[in-house]
Amino acid sequence: MGNAPPVRQPSRLKRSLEQQPLATLGVVLLACFVVCAVFAPWLAPQDPARIDLTGRLLPPGSMHWFGTDELGRDILSRTLYGARISLVVAVSVVSLSLTIGLIAGLAAGFYGGWTDTVLNVYVTNAFLALPGILLAIAFVAFLGPGLFNLVLALSITGWVGYARLVRAQVMATKEREFVEAARALGASDLRLLVRHILPNIVQPLIVQGAIGMAGAVLAEATLSFLGLGVPPPAASWGSMLNDGRSYLFDSPHLVIFPAVAVMLAVLSFNFIGDALGDLLDPRTRLATGL
Repeated sequence: MGNAPPVRQPSRLKRSLEQQPLATLGVVLLACFVVCAVFAPWLAPQDPARIDLTGRLLPPGSMHWFGTDELGRDILSRTLYGARISLVVAVSVVSLSLTIGLIAGLAAGFYGGWTDTVLNVYVTNAFLALPGILLAIAFVAFLGPGLFNLVLALSITGWVGYARLVRAQVMATKEREFVEAARALGASDLRLLVRHILPNIVQPLIVQGAIGMAGAVLAEATLSFLGLGVPPPAASWGSMLNDGRSYLFDSPHLVIFPAVAVMLAVLSFNFIGDALGDLLDPRTRLATGL
């Protein structure tokens, strides 16, 4: 008798997705939004800025799957193009906020002393004293609406959480034996930070970044709803909600589709963030056998 073929064990990622169906749903939703954003010019049935006053406020039908708005613009096309703005803002805000927070948190946690006092006590607490969304509204109102100003405003208010997380992780990691050994061997501060400390604190940053993207999508929709986002005729989910609120009872489809898009985008990032937190946590992996 020959030897039986070895049974192939499922990968850790596959087992994790099987045990967390919400994570699978989040990945599928995010993939759909990415496809919509990248291929919007080919997927959109019409130009999102094309005005047709003879076909305004049409309900969903065969000609316009999501209906038309008060100017006769195709809502499906505008929803697809709105995914572009939301994802660009989410990725840009998290990247810029994480970069600023990483630099500030590394400096405060590694050096301590007056550096930690200035960055953590004075600067961080000063930003935390004001509600982030109000500070972003004031910033965009001062500089004017636009994609760059929107990303800058949300990044200025969003870096504080990353800085405090990095500071706490660095303060716990810099006392570990492998860091002390590298320091005893003459490693420079930059080498200690880049080669020994940063790789050991990246896991919570990935989780926080995924959840932060959900907050960025919601914040962009909020500012666009207030007229402080990307100026028209660019399609944004928040501005579509603002345009459709006057027709909420007569033509609810103007609000339903962009609202569902915002909800699903936020849910997808939250599901992925929760799954990453479980996947990267050693205690959770040990308990679930991942």
